[in-house]
Amino acid sequence: MNPYPIFLIGLENRHCIVIGGGHEAEYKVKGLLDCQATVTIIHPTLTPQLKEWAEDGCFTWLQRPYQRGDLRGAFLIVAERAAPETNTQIWIEAEAEGALVNVMDDVDHCNFIAGSVIRQGHLTVSISTSGAAPTLAVRLRQQMEKEFGLEYATFLRWMKALRQPMGQHYPSFGERRERWYALVDSDILALLRQECFETARQRVGQITGLTILPDTLMVDK
Repeated sequence: MNPYPIFLIGLENRHCIVIGGGHEAEYKVKGLLDCQATVTIIHPTLTPQLKEWAEDGCFTWLQRPYQRGDLRGAFLIVAERAAPETNTQIWIEAEAEGALVNVMDDVDHCNFIAGSVIRQGHLTVSISTSGAAPTLAVRLRQQMEKEFGLEYATFLRWMKALRQPMGQHYPSFGERRERWYALVDSDILALLRQECFETARQRVGQITGLTILPDTLMVDK
């Protein structure tokens, strides 16, 4: 199996369904809610956290087992592994709907697999073992979480804030590109990691030639 890696956007306008109410479903629901997805959960019981989110109106909860016809109009479906006949029915219905479907730990009933994800602000890193060893993907994510700290969230938010002024100040794409690479290759990330925020702001100004006000480039804590 050679999966093609993509990142889905616009899920807030799509119908996403999670079948299951355990801790794995909770993890998947959190990821979807973080993307402002429109979520429906189908399961008789939920974890305490999922139940709290349901009571807060974060998603629609169908408090019963999955039934044929539940997937009508779905764009993306994630299901905790159940009895083989249930997995098969979910797969058949999802395929008929033309939906993306992932039955956890059942590669034969998936047309996509989800990587183990690291998020820091605008940074998203997804790790996949193509279904060969998902636990290795989890361990790699845990290792990489130590490498990609809050400094990356701050750095990327700064870079996003700079895009428009950089475009206005440097109409030449070549010169603009050189300065972007200079920012990425500089010591700014290291300074942010050390919480030397004012020095990091000064380095941004030196590299870009732009006057950056302290309140323009805030920090993540």
